[in-house]
Amino acid sequence: MIADKNRLGFTNTNLSTEPHIEEQVLRTPFHEGVAKACKTNHWFDWKGYTTPHSYTEVEFEYFAIRSSAALFDLTPMTKYRIEGPDATDYLNRLVTRNMSKVAVNRVAYAVWCNDDGQIMDDGTLFHLEENVWRLCSQERCLDWMRWSAMGFDVEITDETADVAALSLQGPTSCSVLRALGCDGVENLKPFGIAYFTFEGTELAVSRTGFTGDLGYELWTTNDKAMPLWSKLLEVGKDYMIHPMGADALDIARIEAGFVQAGVDFMPAEVVIRPGRTRSPFELGLDWLVDLKKPMFNGRKALLKEKAEGSRYRFVKLDIDGNKPASNSFIFNKSGDKVGTVTSAAWCPTAKSNVAFASLEMPWGKDTDQLFAEIYYQRELEWTRVLAPCTVSNKPTYDPARRRITPAGDC
Repeated sequence: MIADKNRLGFTNTNLSTEPHIEEQVLRTPFHEGVAKACKTNHWFDWKGYTTPHSYTEVEFEYFAIRSSAALFDLTPMTKYRIEGPDATDYLNRLVTRNMSKVAVNRVAYAVWCNDDGQIMDDGTLFHLEENVWRLCSQERCLDWMRWSAMGFDVEITDETADVAALSLQGPTSCSVLRALGCDGVENLKPFGIAYFTFEGTELAVSRTGFTGDLGYELWTTNDKAMPLWSKLLEVGKDYMIHPMGADALDIARIEAGFVQAGVDFMPAEVVIRPGRTRSPFELGLDWLVDLKKPMFNGRKALLKEKAEGSRYRFVKLDIDGNKPASNSFIFNKSGDKVGTVTSAAWCPTAKSNVAFASLEMPWGKDTDQLFAEIYYQRELEWTRVLAPCTVSNKPTYDPARRRITPAGDC
């Protein structure tokens, strides 16, 4: 570091030679294209990377997801490479789902817990090769994963900065990929992985996403990031492709019924106050827990919870009116507070006011009379509404094209 004098005569330290200080906020390999397209100049910090809330209009970007094709920079998502002779056995010990059933070139959604059966995080596991996996998630927990690997012949590498990733979602997404040169991509099944050639290098494509619609995720090297971004926008013009920011994606994932770490549950590794975490059963993720497996993190605690009952019930609510119930308390008909809303949105395609809520047991049965306390402001005046809620077990938005193979042309 270089010392110099400021104009008051005090010695300063010039930090410009320190790379980690010189670059205060990281930029993804797509940033040149992202910044050019971002007209709103509305950014936020996603795990150290600068990422747009929106590019133009949130509503327009949302309807690109549902009506044409939307392009999202997925690079900041945490990505760990897990490889070695014991890779599959290690993952079976780590997560609640039976990963031995996931074939090569397949993807599985999973959660992992601490010893108390409380969720550390959720994410997707990509089975790339025999005993080679990629775990994609919200949280950074490399140290914990390595501690959990004690006794296993496995290597865990953080490849977040080394893999450029895009999400391409919407009914015309398959057509865009075919125009890109991904011949046969229409035959890729949901949660499948296929490989194509782009500018002389391998392009991995998975039929995955966070929108509940037909969609894909694209994985490439950093040097091919901008050529891929530019080419997708070029060949996607006839299919109404448009970049989307995090705000539009959030509406789509709520409409699709997907939970998000740090929003709908607190990861067990970062909480300070006891009782603020949730188990898979308390998030409605029972289907991800395979208690027939002989050993995995949190199994003993989850067996006890299964026998004795859970503290909370996670529900989807249909709420009267069109005012989202963001951060609302939920009351019963006697006026007692019985829960809180974790996510809420007016869902344009479903024409529904949707919320996710964590309710104290035994509340949350579909016969319960519940009310959301909603505050909204219009012209500097706040209005309070107690909106009736209905517990819904039906998906808010679940188009057939999400599952159909071959994927249809639009």
